Amino acid sequence: MKQVQKISVASEPAAVYYLQVSWEDDIGTGFSLSLSDGQSAWHGRVSEEDISKEAGEMEMKREKYVEELKRALALGTKQADAYSFDLTKDDIEAEDLSFIYEKVLKDVSFRLGSARLCKVQSPAEVIKEMIDFGLVCTAELHVKSELLANENERLLSDQNYILQELEKCVAEKEQLEQELFTRFVLVLNEKKAKIRSLQEKLKEVEATAESAKHHSSYCKFGH
Repeated sequence: MKQVQKISVASEPAAVYYLQVSWEDDIGTGFSLSLSDGQSAWHGRVSEEDISKEAGEMEMKREKYVEELKRALALGTKQADAYSFDLTKDDIEAEDLSFIYEKVLKDVSFRLGSARLCKVQSPAEVIKEMIDFGLVCTAELHVKSELLANENERLLSDQNYILQELEKCVAEKEQLEQELFTRFVLVLNEKKAKIRSLQEKLKEVEATAESAKHHSSYCKFGH
């Protein structure tokens, strides 16, 4: 595994450095560090024993200490505000550096660990390796970006289709409701007309019955 990130150091806030961290399956088994300012380069290694020693000196469980190392060195800029770095020399003329990484808690920081970095005689190889890694990452991000763009386009197409189908269903529902209402009004009007007709017939029957009753009474008394 490998991670390259741009960092700044506390002793040289205006300077820009590039840090490459390489490790096998687990950073807790040890890792290599390469540092470059674009002209010179330094390289060092932190062993598994060094990690255990640092964890012991901090009185921190090794698993938790390894997690802090991952956040500080292997997550790039994602944890930039939570960790800081610095460089020191044994003396002004020394070419080797001591690379220090610290965890920041509000305005206080404490040292997580350090590594001895030796100056590389052929810095071009280290810088080239960092550039190659950056190009590979850029290419991978470009592929992922295209995949995401295609996926977004597909999702947008699906969304538009669903919206169209939804609008179609709403229109059909409104049309069906209108048709049902129209049929209901027709049936209701037919029922009303039938009721009126029956009422009129009932009145006619009642009138006929009443007339027959009067006629019958007249005939009875008249006789």
